[in-house]
Amino acid sequence: MAEPIIVAHNLTHSSEQQAVGQSFVLYESSGSGPGYLHVHYADDEAWYILEGTLTFRFDNRQVEAPAGTSVFMPAGVPHDYFEAAGPTRYLIILTPRLHDLITTLHTASLQQHPTILRQFESAVVE
Repeated sequence: MAEPIIVAHNLTHSSEQQAVGQSFVLYESSGSGPGYLHVHYADDEAWYILEGTLTFRFDNRQVEAPAGTSVFMPAGVPHDYFEAAGPTRYLIILTPRLHDLITTLHTASLQQHPTILRQFESAVVE
């Protein structure tokens, strides 16, 4: 039988805390997205901003998301996000496939990103 995952609050915020389940992954993070407009065709994801402000960029607009804001990104919506000013801390909720995608992208060169994204039912759109 599976056991609950309980992650204590980390006052130093120096290491990533995460809970990985079968249907979604929850972890605390900081920083910006990949730096290009991209789309996930089969996976939703969501953010809850804890500190600072994230700016979300879409095809035709940008939206500021300050601390206390929740952002839900349905599958199929092209997007990117970046820190608006100063450090930002947020919870991100995503599928295991997107978690694996992010982990893979962090170890790859920018030139490899389009190929990797396609392997995870995603794509660069700009």
